[in-house]
Amino acid sequence: MVRENLETVKGIIRASCERAGRPESEVTLIAVSKTKPLELVQEAYEAGARDFGENKVQDLLDRIETMPSDINWHMIGHLQRNKVKYIVGRVAMIHSVDSLRLAEEISRESVKRQVETDILIEVNVAGEESKFGVSVEETASLVEKASKLPAVHVRGLMTIAPFVEDAEENRKYFQKLKQLSVDIENKNIDNVNMSVLSMGMTGDYSVAIEEGATFVRVGTGIFGERAFA
Repeated sequence: MVRENLETVKGIIRASCERAGRPESEVTLIAVSKTKPLELVQEAYEAGARDFGENKVQDLLDRIETMPSDINWHMIGHLQRNKVKYIVGRVAMIHSVDSLRLAEEISRESVKRQVETDILIEVNVAGEESKFGVSVEETASLVEKASKLPAVHVRGLMTIAPFVEDAEENRKYFQKLKQLSVDIENKNIDNVNMSVLSMGMTGDYSVAIEEGATFVRVGTGIFGERAFA
């Protein structure tokens, strides 16, 4: 099932890129395996997936211990400062940096471990009270402050759009994040580039790609509904 689902998702990514006039190589699929049994994650790996995302630190650490070493692991969920020490140096990217204090903690741990850490700033584009992330208005300021921290590199922005029945409803949020990334890129801040836009999940990644996503985070579309939680 996982192999077939993965091929379906890749086909949708390919078609979305074609509609947007973008090369497929610009979009990286992150398989989000939260709450799923290890055998399904292994099936995705055997089918060619190499970028995996986890929402919780403990799940991430468990997967890292048991899965092959050539996987790029992405921390995509809310990250508490006291958990930073467990993942610095072990993940390809932290997508969910939503405060200067968190960025400072990532910097401290990175310096201590003599590693460089790529981060994304999480933006609450829709202004949902239930979601983490900085406001659109506060984003550039946080990027500038984070850019001055040692051993941390701001690579772009991330958002979690509202859960909607019709993906078209989220297009405006993806457009807004893209425009925000362009505005920040134009500031030419040292140690910052906006090459990554992490946006779009199972229900709306096709629209996200049309609006410039470079990372899409797909869980249910690959692994099925969360029946194993």
